[in-house]
Amino acid sequence: MSPLVPHTGTQLIFGCGYLGLRVARLWLANGRRVAAVTRTNGNTLRSAGIEPITGDVCNPESFRTLPAAATVLYAVGMDRSAGKSMRDVYVSGLGHVLDTLPPCSRFVYVSSTSVYGQSNGEWVNEDSPTDPTEEAGKVVLEAEQLLRAKKPDAIILRCAGLYGPNRLLRKRPILNGEPLVGDADKWLNLVHITDAASVVLLAESHATPGETYNIADGAPVSRSDFYTRLAELLHAPEPKFVHRAEQGAPNRRIDATKFRALGWEPVFASYREGLSAAVAETTMLPPPT
Repeated sequence: MSPLVPHTGTQLIFGCGYLGLRVARLWLANGRRVAAVTRTNGNTLRSAGIEPITGDVCNPESFRTLPAAATVLYAVGMDRSAGKSMRDVYVSGLGHVLDTLPPCSRFVYVSSTSVYGQSNGEWVNEDSPTDPTEEAGKVVLEAEQLLRAKKPDAIILRCAGLYGPNRLLRKRPILNGEPLVGDADKWLNLVHITDAASVVLLAESHATPGETYNIADGAPVSRSDFYTRLAELLHAPEPKFVHRAEQGAPNRRIDATKFRALGWEPVFASYREGLSAAVAETTMLPPPT
């Protein structure tokens, strides 16, 4: 286990969204100073106690200088309204930041388990082959490879599907009673947003620089079981699946034993506890008319 990182200096976030904002709140609650790069949400961040830095990772001229930071969290997601491709954002954008960023004690990068291409329901860990079959997974893997080449001491967190309040997978189709297209028996790997945020702080203080970690609650669930339970919680009709051949499509179970060895215990150990809490906290939209 690596030595603890002193809680001093600024914490800098790229991608202060669904995950990044929760991490920022945890840092602020611990008395840390937090800054975040944003294209348009400066006032919102400032009102939350976060120092906004106006910039766009796809436009390196927009942030000619970045502040020195003790820890950098890179959690940039895809904003389709920005008119950029996934490769522009994930690969080129990351390269721009790494070429500009001053040295930091910790660089925590939020990646995805989409880098794994296994399709037979097998368990995969960090040593499993990364041979994604889908384009999104290929771009994510390319970004990881760029990061390893430019900043080999970065900590990579390969997160399973994030869910939580106001992020309930396929909520609207289920409320509408629409059939769900896909194989009902394939696995979903998940981690509640509360647990994902706690992962970042533990990775900052205890993860080994240069290591990669899978992040998941460790309780994979079939699509059928997950969406049936979600429908129950939403008081919606039982979901129906329209089977579609998905030859070679990803279907794996994520082993997060390596990160758990650092002392991580998720609050929501499975979808059963996490989904109930997420639905209870979700701001529900009015039913369709």
